[in-house]
Amino acid sequence: MTDSKQDRPLSGWRILVPRGGPWGDGVAASLRAQGAVPVVAPLINFAPTTDQATLDVALAQLADGAYDWLTVTSATTVDVMFAHRAVVPRSTKIAAVGETTAAALQAVGYEVALVPEQDNSAEGMAEQLIALETQPRRILALRSEIAKPVLSVLLQEAGHDVDSVVAYRTVGVPVTDRIKRDVENGRINAILITSGSVAAQVREQFPRIPDDTLLAAIGPRTARDADKAGLPITVIADRQTVDALIEAVSSFTLPHAADELAP
Repeated sequence: MTDSKQDRPLSGWRILVPRGGPWGDGVAASLRAQGAVPVVAPLINFAPTTDQATLDVALAQLADGAYDWLTVTSATTVDVMFAHRAVVPRSTKIAAVGETTAAALQAVGYEVALVPEQDNSAEGMAEQLIALETQPRRILALRSEIAKPVLSVLLQEAGHDVDSVVAYRTVGVPVTDRIKRDVENGRINAILITSGSVAAQVREQFPRIPDDTLLAAIGPRTARDADKAGLPITVIADRQTVDALIEAVSSFTLPHAADELAP
């Protein structure tokens, strides 16, 4: 029993998980394994694109082998692909923006050919693709409605033929009054910030977050988005993965730990 604290470094923590579904379930399981109490409170969800016809055409062309590359910049895009039973032929390579997105693709059976080695962003993906493909290629870029077409613009400027297609819209999901009270009262010790969209919802739905509530960003890009939203990020994961995010949180001491241990 002497190593229980080392094995379960998050004992006593209550941590808000901002997305539901299989992703949220997986994160919750990882947190429980380290002793935390996960509070799954989806702050965002995806809604169908307002231009379903264009998405349908793009996915049909993808299945027919019209593209050399497919770029995927979020795990939510993977959810959309899976929901549409999107077929990616072997002739089409898939580029994922980071390890979390790559893991989501692999979990539903898609093979990933490229993940940026250092910069897990649209810019980083574009840079690596441009260096790899010196001849013009046809590329399908699936994205959120609110995402800036940075990737598409950079690839087009490099001479590639890019179809930038909106796969989904990101919408906020109101949390319960109890969750709001728990955040405001400090009963939630940490909030996982996993995207710019999540950061915006945290700022909007929780206007009064105690100073000692730990806000953990999954990577530098998300941290920048959180900063723009006015969120004071406490810690940034050194890798854009859920495991790294949880590890970053576990390096901190639970606020009010002395009170928790009092008889």
